[in-house]
Amino acid sequence: MVVQRKNWFTAMGILFIVVASIAVLRDLAIWGPDFMVDFLTSQEITSEKISVGMFGIGGFLIILGLRGTSYEE
Repeated sequence: MVVQRKNWFTAMGILFIVVASIAVLRDLAIWGPDFMVDFLTSQEITSEKISVGMFGIGGFLIILGLRGTSYEE
């Protein structure tokens, strides 16, 4: 019998992506797309740039979780 263990990497990756999406949608609703592009291209560290990093980390965690192995009992 093949048993797949629960992996927390995929769950954490999804959590990172959801939190980053909420931040991006909030800024889009408050500032609009024109200001979002300005925030992404500015020299300062902004929440939009951190959200892009969180998307990357979330994607990496999902890939790491999906490449997990199955165990036989």
